[in-house]
Amino acid sequence: MFTGIVEEIGAVTAVDPSGDGVRLRVRAPKAVSDAAHGDSISVSGVCLTVVDRGEDWFTADVMRQTLDMSTLAGVAAGRPVNLERATAAHGRLGGHIVQGHIDGTGDLLEIRPGAQWRVLRVGLPAALAPLVVDKGSISVDGVSLTVSAVSPADADVHWFEVSLIPETLEATTLGSRAVGDRVNLETDILARHVQRLLAFTPTPSAAHAVTVDTPAAPAAQTEGGSR
Repeated sequence: MFTGIVEEIGAVTAVDPSGDGVRLRVRAPKAVSDAAHGDSISVSGVCLTVVDRGEDWFTADVMRQTLDMSTLAGVAAGRPVNLERATAAHGRLGGHIVQGHIDGTGDLLEIRPGAQWRVLRVGLPAALAPLVVDKGSISVDGVSLTVSAVSPADADVHWFEVSLIPETLEATTLGSRAVGDRVNLETDILARHVQRLLAFTPTPSAAHAVTVDTPAAPAAQTEGGSR
């Protein structure tokens, strides 16, 4: 579990085939300072498990499904990556709950510079659009960000915007991103759970259906009655 607060910018230094996936070697001086075999480290938003480590590096295996879902597909030596160690249970939740389980990728559609910040507009798959809300949280390349605008629900192309302060631009790889770049996206886990729960909720018509029993006809009365 992570918080989306990037601790350092590392770099992929080697990529070796491993079955239908790859084994990455990542330079990460701070992230490996107290890392052990089996620990989790977020690499640009993707939760990877430490297989081996040295003084300033670690290796991790990336399976085919992860490659298909993230920007780690086609990764090459030299690519900078955002790094974050798994959060300690007693630590502060500075960002939001980030699992490191990527929902998919988005394309950087627009960059608008401001006086002290930068606005990024990111396109996202239609299936993810209902999970992104204005002023909600989203992880972009492992960075916890607040959504500052979203596309209308009936838009032909779905997008969201985030506003980056100077610290985020300097301390993460988002500061060097350009229009057309792909980024890893992880939506809010709470939104994903709500969406799944609603998929199992009966429709209002079915939930409130009432069976009406037709009352039996009253028994015929006999004239005179018995004495």
